[in-house]
Amino acid sequence: MSDDVLSIIPSDPQWQPDPAAVDRAVSLLEELAPGTADDVDVEVDVTWHDVVTVVDCGGSLEGIGCPLCQGSIDTEWWGDLIEAHCEDGFATLATEVPCCGGATTLDALEYDWPCGFARFEIAIWNPGRLWFSEEELTEPAERLGHPVKQIRAHI
Repeated sequence: MSDDVLSIIPSDPQWQPDPAAVDRAVSLLEELAPGTADDVDVEVDVTWHDVVTVVDCGGSLEGIGCPLCQGSIDTEWWGDLIEAHCEDGFATLATEVPCCGGATTLDALEYDWPCGFARFEIAIWNPGRLWFSEEELTEPAERLGHPVKQIRAHI
């Protein structure tokens, strides 16, 4: 069986909310995620990471663009990078891109299917919907006290 995961992460990879704010945001997100028609329950996992961790779209990643030269970045480079940091996370997001050799950050790359980095994540398993609208994302952001973005993975 495969699962869909819709993750909500802060727009700033280093930012973490306080637990009371998380409880308020999770309560709202549970209301917005109806679950699937085949009675697979929605499960919400909340994770605080000690270091910045990748929150990726899994096999949905179609491409990565360079914000410096607008060139294409090989997804194999990305996969190797993620694998190298899967256990210890990222001490820094600074990187040298292989397309032009320029210096940028991993969160500035242009992902074709959103990917992100965070020290905090709310993961909604089998939410029964593809995405939250921009308007729907406003309220969890307000409850957390920080702007958020969403990452969707099919695993």
